[in-house]
Amino acid sequence: MTYQETLDYLFSQLPMYQRIGNAAYKVDLDNTIKLCALLGNPQDQFKSVHIAGTNGKGSTSHMLASVMQEADYKVGLYTSPHLKDFRERIKINGEMISEEDVVLFVEEYKSRFEKINLSFFEWTVGLAFYYFAKNKVDIAIIETGLGGRLDSTNVVKPEVSVITNIGIDHTQFLGDTLPKIAFEKAGIIKNNIPVVIGETQDEVKNVFVDTAKEKVTPIYFADNEIKNSIATSLKGEYQKKNVKTVLATLAELKKIGWKIAIENIERGLENVVKNTGLLGRWQTISHSPLIICDTGHNEAGVKEIVLQLNKTTYNNLHFVFGVVNDKSVDNILDLLPKSATYYLCQAKIPRALAIDELEILFKAKKLKYVKCESVINALNVAKKEALENDLIFVGGSTFVVAEVV
Repeated sequence: MTYQETLDYLFSQLPMYQRIGNAAYKVDLDNTIKLCALLGNPQDQFKSVHIAGTNGKGSTSHMLASVMQEADYKVGLYTSPHLKDFRERIKINGEMISEEDVVLFVEEYKSRFEKINLSFFEWTVGLAFYYFAKNKVDIAIIETGLGGRLDSTNVVKPEVSVITNIGIDHTQFLGDTLPKIAFEKAGIIKNNIPVVIGETQDEVKNVFVDTAKEKVTPIYFADNEIKNSIATSLKGEYQKKNVKTVLATLAELKKIGWKIAIENIERGLENVVKNTGLLGRWQTISHSPLIICDTGHNEAGVKEIVLQLNKTTYNNLHFVFGVVNDKSVDNILDLLPKSATYYLCQAKIPRALAIDELEILFKAKKLKYVKCESVINALNVAKKEALENDLIFVGGSTFVVAEVV
């Protein structure tokens, strides 16, 4: 198989939640346990940090990986989804897994894995665990895909568990209230393994406290534990919350023997993009005109984006916007700046909300919009309309950003 044939096999023959939605969601860990057994349980062959949460887990994962790299550890990093290249999901010290490694893994295990009917995400988790074990990483930073309790990554036995925050997202799977969603995220909390919670949220605090008591494990709320933060090169006010989560997690790692100096932390937070290749977090992709993108795509994420836009200097805002079809779009639109011009588009995935449906919602909200044929067409139209001191912002969906970066 060529690399492209291998990707086509993974993407089209096996369900991929990011692309098709509900049909790809599995309701238990049975397949993951079976695939790990077939691989010789690689998840038990390396140390890890396990990260869940509604927003911020990608940034937090990359920051932690960057710091641990600066501390001279060999660091695996597993995240999802990818923006440009499937291999972004699996990295060691910032280097993506090779195309050859992906092909060889699929060829070797294809016939055995087909017998247990793995999803795309299960395949990818198995590949990541196998690759990290094979390359003898010192530690792997493992980000959950969806939820926590039933997420395929939830077979690791981490050094520290991390839950960044709780917001309304994926309600069809995780529940329609914050406590229900928190319960699913709290499913990554393990017996006698410390857990760091990024934000103290009154509505869900007791869910985490009660779970920690049940698991007889210490719990720390980062925003209470960390008083003096450290700067990061990542843009966006919301990164300050993520930095506190990172610092609290590093403090727990140091307690159990990991050697992490303050200089490692400072350099790690300063060089996140350089060390890990993080994309799509308040990322400037052009200065003339100024174009910024961000992958924030749910209510909490959009709130943070709007706060950051309010702190950004520009004359007029041009917003390239598209969403997926399982979000609370109506609530998101209520948060958007009323003075902006929106360039409506539909990402090239089946899960994207149809442009005609998006137009109906924008008409109802009386927002100014231009209907566009594609994401790239929307960006090009915005470029033609933008004046010298205007801002073009690209967002609403990870998949809209992916077509632009």
